[in-house]
Amino acid sequence: MARRVGKQNPELLHLLVDLRRTARAHHAPVWASVADRLSRARHSVDPVNVGQLDRIAAAGETIAVPGKLLADGPLSKPLTVGAFAFSTGARDKIRAAGGSAVSLHALLKANPEGTGVRLFA
Repeated sequence: MARRVGKQNPELLHLLVDLRRTARAHHAPVWASVADRLSRARHSVDPVNVGQLDRIAAAGETIAVPGKLLADGPLSKPLTVGAFAFSTGARDKIRAAGGSAVSLHALLKANPEGTGVRLFA
């Protein structure tokens, strides 16, 4: 019988606990959805590119990316993006467009109710 191995990254485990706890305490389903997506197997989650955010998001919007954000494509709008991980190019493109790139943990602490946060899935 195969042994099932869970997540090993302590930073990810801490974030999952905080997301689920905040989702219950503040009745914020967006954080529960982010936790569910982060707890999936890594091979079943596609990385997100900055160009995809540029196509779907409005200027000034707050986006939560459950996973890694990569730098492929242009970004012409200022966005606040929270992700578990950023490539350096993606972080630079977001800042060059006038937006901010923050960790999901910082986004969670700044907005525990999840109001105005859009999940990019």
